[in-house]
Amino acid sequence: MAFKIPRTVKAVDTNQLLKLDAEAVACGLNRHHGVEWLTNYTDPTATHYLHPALVHRLNHRPEHSPHWRCMLLLIVQGGEQVFSLLDVPPASFDSLPENLSAETKK
Repeated sequence: MAFKIPRTVKAVDTNQLLKLDAEAVACGLNRHHGVEWLTNYTDPTATHYLHPALVHRLNHRPEHSPHWRCMLLLIVQGGEQVFSLLDVPPASFDSLPENLSAETKK
């Protein structure tokens, strides 16, 4: 069965990012940072950006497969931008609001 990745970028605040990361940990997904690391290093007032890059499957965890492997632009304390990855279940990604204009997404 083919799954179509959403071709969009979504902005999340740090609290939303912490929830998504905790969900990735709870689901046993591969790409996550750990809530403790994010709490210690992420700018709590920043906006972070998620862009689904590929469909990822886990044969040993079919209940969480497939999911989106998202590119993540993470803002850490001090304002530095860090590129990372975060695995996000499709329903969780879909529930995030479309809050960016087309121009901003570019």
